[in-house]
Parts: sequence; structure tokens; C-alpha cells
Amino acid sequence: MASISLSRFTLGFSGLNNPSIQKPSNELRMFTHVFPKPSRRRLDLIVSKASITAQPTERRRNNHHPNLWDDNFINSLPRAYEGPCYVERAKTLIREVKEIFNGMSTQNSSVHERLSMVDKVERLGIDRHFQKEIKEALDYVYRYWNDKGIANGEGGACPDLNTTALALRILRLHRYDVSSGVLENFKGKDGQFLSSYSQSNKEIKTILNLFQVSLIAFHGEKIMEEAKAFATRYLEQVLPKINGSNLSREIEFNLHYGWHTNVPRLEARNYIDIYGAETSWMTCESNKKILDLAKLDFNMVQSMQQRELQILAKWWKESGVHQLTFARNRYVEFYFWAVGGSVEPKDSAFRIGFAKIGSLVIVIDDIYDTYGTLDELKIFAEAIERWDPSSIDGLPEYMKVVFIMFYNMVNEITQEIIKTQGRDTLDYARNAWNIFINSYLQEAKWLAAGYIPTFEEYMENGKISGGARILILQPVLTLDTLLPQNLLPKFDFPSRFLDIMGHTFRLSNDINTFKVEATRGEEASCVRCYMRDNPNSTEEEALDYLNSFQDELLKELMWEYLKKDGVPTYSKDHAVSLSRGIQLFYKEGDGFSAATRDIRDHIWKTLVQHITM
Repeated sequence: MASISLSRFTLGFSGLNNPSIQKPSNELRMFTHVFPKPSRRRLDLIVSKASITAQPTERRRNNHHPNLWDDNFINSLPRAYEGPCYVERAKTLIREVKEIFNGMSTQNSSVHERLSMVDKVERLGIDRHFQKEIKEALDYVYRYWNDKGIANGEGGACPDLNTTALALRILRLHRYDVSSGVLENFKGKDGQFLSSYSQSNKEIKTILNLFQVSLIAFHGEKIMEEAKAFATRYLEQVLPKINGSNLSREIEFNLHYGWHTNVPRLEARNYIDIYGAETSWMTCESNKKILDLAKLDFNMVQSMQQRELQILAKWWKESGVHQLTFARNRYVEFYFWAVGGSVEPKDSAFRIGFAKIGSLVIVIDDIYDTYGTLDELKIFAEAIERWDPSSIDGLPEYMKVVFIMFYNMVNEITQEIIKTQGRDTLDYARNAWNIFINSYLQEAKWLAAGYIPTFEEYMENGKISGGARILILQPVLTLDTLLPQNLLPKFDFPSRFLDIMGHTFRLSNDINTFKVEATRGEEASCVRCYMRDNPNSTEEEALDYLNSFQDELLKELMWEYLKKDGVPTYSKDHAVSLSRGIQLFYKEGDGFSAATRDIRDHIWKTLVQHITM
């Protein structure tokens, strides 16, 4: 995707360099934009020089950290694995791993061996190369599935918990009709899943598989809740006894990130390290080939990602928004969010489009949350609704910059969507953006009035202002997968699928940011609104309720994600990977405002640091 280039751009804001209370000077230097020749729905915009006298305006403080990823550093990334020799080596390894898959049929490999093979390539992030082979392996496994579970070998009379838990997880995630009720067969009279505890590696891996499948739960599956509680206790108790082993690293990773807080790219990076350090695993020649492919593939994809990051760095600089020093620069973080579940070269427009939209959303968030006055916020919302670049003279200078960035970006992504969907979706996107901006404006009005809404009122607006729809809609439509107009209501508004994600985006944000936002005077949050409705509740009780509410929503999201409703699986996969990404960013705080060490490390390990071959 070509980024928009401004051939001339000058901008001066002498009063915008203090991230605390902002007092612009009376004379703001003007700026000039000269846009490239217009394409469809893109106008040449010229904002001529003018003089403006601005009264000093006190603006609220934010405490966001500065950009952690210097543009010069991004542009210096080496993209070291782009040569044809790597492509040829990857083709050879892919062919050899396909032969391993095919050999499992001729060698009459067991059900468990086939499941383990699928599990390996999925965890290592190379499953996209083996979709046909995976389907054949799982079709074979499913033939032996029944309401008692499944045995290790196809002729086995006694289903075992290890194979059943592994099969249930993988088959369910591939949308086979399997019931969690099979796990009831493995509970003893005491309600436990084990009658005795040897704590051998085999037993520990069995309980790890039980834990992993318990996370792929639907709403109301009591047996999954019981399995999760049991497996969590068991694994936490056994961890100190195997401390420092590769198995302990695997358990710690799974306990910490689970499923809804994990993303495939991060999982692949961690499992490459875990499997690579396992001597017994590496003694098998087939495992070595699988790991060699995973390492090479990871590095090759990373080089592609570095190229796309450099495109974003150029776009960000040319937009002029980087000079609005009150606004967060987070295009690297949003790009990392996008690549968590998207590695196909053909999906470049999805990744870049998502990062651009996210970068804009967070700038708008800073305007509406802290920098803009209520009068300014109203006229910006009106300008977005008018969608007329020739009538932006009434906007404050900093808003003109954002409007131009916004206008061009939405039109650019619309052109990408025409290539994939064969129809113009600009009016559809504009309507979604208008609703989104007005949800921000509503929160600003509440703040100005000192009003704390009811929990229901807040969440109805918050599921929009949380950004799920606006972040997901246009990028998903750029995917090389047709999402017809008649299916949009099942994916987009007013679907339950989108409704749940809207709620979880809002909850994830508020649960982790409400205290910091309160210091800036922003009292309305899901926590405060719940406590308003329940005057006798404590903050801890409110958080317990909201976390439980979120857990139940994520179970319902799992059902909406995996059910067969005609919506392309590929579209849902990308949307849910974004849902998992926001859970990751808010795992230990606010990864966009005060990035934790974990987020910085994840970005470094996935986008910067090559894996040693």
C-alpha cells in the first residue's frame, strides 16, 4: 500500500511542547500542505498561509511516556532475510515437513502422534504452509472421536485424558463438532481428574493439555470451569518442583497468557525458544526440520514486517502529526498488535491499515480526553460528519493537521477495500467513524458536566468509544476474502460478535486505566459507574464483578467466533486475533500510555531481534 506523501509541510506550535498544561502562544506559525494528484475520492487540498490569534487556553495534563521507538532506529532495521536463498531454503523445508505429514498416513501413526504434529506446527507459527495436511490429519482423528473421548491409538479401547484434552482443543478450534462433556468421563468419584498423583512429566503434560483446553470454553460449560480450576491448582503446585526446566517455561507461559491474552506471533516466538532448548525433542530428525523451518520462517516474516514498519515511519512523518507533541506516537505498538495474528504477505494492507487507524485513534483519544476544549471537540465532530476538506478553516490549527491525516487515510483504505471487495464502502466507513467520534464527544460532555452515568448508560456508549468497530472494520475488509454486504450484519453492526468485542475492548481499557484517568479528572469509567449504581460496593468488589463479566463475555465471544454462520473464517480469525491483542496490551496495565517492560520486550523479540539459525 502506498503511503500518502506531502511534498511540502511546515508546522510550528510554540506552545505544544509541554506535555502537562498547554498554553499556546498567541502567534502560531502556519502550515502549507500540497497533496499529490487526486485519485478517486481524493482531493487536492491546499491549506494556505494565514495568521491566527489564539487566546491562551489551559489544557488538561496527561502522563503518557514519549515514543519508545525512534524513527531513525526503525529505518535502520536490516531486513536481513529477504534474499532468494532464504526463499529456496524455506521451500525445501516446507516440502520436507509435508513429507513428514504424509509419512504419518503410510506409517499408520497413532491419533496422538497426528494431533501432536498439528499442535507443533500451529504453536510454531508455520501452520499456514500445511492447511491441506492439517485437514487430513484432523479428519482422521475425528473419525475416532466419540462421547467417551478418544484413545491414543485408533484401536485403543480406553480413551485417555491426555489425547482427549489435546483432541478437544484442536478439533474445537478447527470447528469440528465436539462436546466438552467428554471430560466428565475422566473425573473420579471425588470429582478430581486424577485418582493418584505421580507428578511425572507425562502426567504434568496431561494436566497442561487439560488446562489449555479449559480455556477454549463456551458460556455455561461447567465442566470446563472445573477443569480449569483443577489444572491451575495442579500446575501451580508442581511448578516449584520442576523449576528451570523447559516444561516449567511452557507451563509458566500458558498460565500467564492463557488463550484470550495470547497472540499467535508471540506464542511462536516463545515456543521456538522452548522447543529449541529441549534436548530430547531435538534428537528427533523430524522435529529438527520443523524447528529449522519455524526459525527461518519467523526471520523471513520479520524482515517483511520491518519493511512495513519503515513504510509506516515515512507515513507518520509526512502526516505532520508527529509535531503535535501532546499526542502519542504509537504506530509501532499498533503495528505489533496487527501482526500478532497476521503474517501472510498478501495481508499487508490489513496490517498497515490497522496500524494507521490505531495511530489516528490514539491521537483523537488524546484530543478528546485531554487536549481539546469542549467547543473544539464539537466542531471537530461536525467537520468529520461534513467530510468536506474545503471547509476546515474553522478548525483550530492542530485539528486541521489531524483532519487532513484522517481524511486521506480513510480514503486510501477505501481504495484498498475496492480491490478486495469490489465495492465502494466509503459511506459505510464514514457512518462508523461519525458514530465513533460522537461517542468520544459524549464522554467529553459528561466530563465537562461532572456527570457520572449509570453503568448501563456508560457501557452502551463505551462499547463504541472502546474502538473495536472502528479498528477492525476497514482493515478486515482489505483482506483477500470476500465479505459480502449481506454478511456484514453478522460480522459488523448489529452482530453479537461485534457487540461482545466492543464491551471487552472498553472493559480491558477501563479496568487498567481508571485510576490514572481519575488523576486527570476523568471520573467516568466502568469501575466508577458500577460503584455509582452499587453505593455500598468497594473498588475491589467492582473489579471482581467486571473481571467476571469480562470472562463470561470472552466465553461467549469464543462461541460467536467458532460457530458456523456463513461469515468467512479468515475474517473472524483476524478480528479475534485483534481481540486477543488488546487483552495482551492491558494484561499488566496500559501498554499504550505507560508501556510495561513486557510490551517492549514483546515488540523487540517479534519485530526487531532475529532468531539465531
